Amino acid sequence: MNKLIAAAVAFAFALGPVAALADDKTPTPAPTKEEQAKLKAERAAAKEAKAKQTAEEKKAARAAKQKQETQVEQVGNIPSGPQKAEAIGKNTAATKSDPKALPTKEDKQKALNEQAKKSSGQ
Repeated sequence: MNKLIAAAVAFAFALGPVAALADDKTPTPAPTKEEQAKLKAERAAAKEAKAKQTAEEKKAARAAKQKQETQVEQVGNIPSGPQKAEAIGKNTAATKSDPKALPTKEDKQKALNEQAKKSSGQ
């Protein structure tokens, strides 16, 4: 019976913070009148600037936006094909200088002795 009570108490403590985090409905504060006016002014300025753009400027802006979206997609996706091979190659080159694991106890002891001699200045 005591084990059952202890398990119930442990369960309650384990799930208590999870329930508190899941119920996070903290309201965001409404923007003040000054903030609203600033946002409206920025929006109006952006609309004016877009209306004054020439066809070439609009085309360049669309191309820049498309380029940015493709970069986000490439970074967000798991590499495959040549990208994956390049990533594996870079990782392999970076880890070549890592020390190798010593398979036997004798090798480990020998390495420790050599390391001790080097640190003592001999």
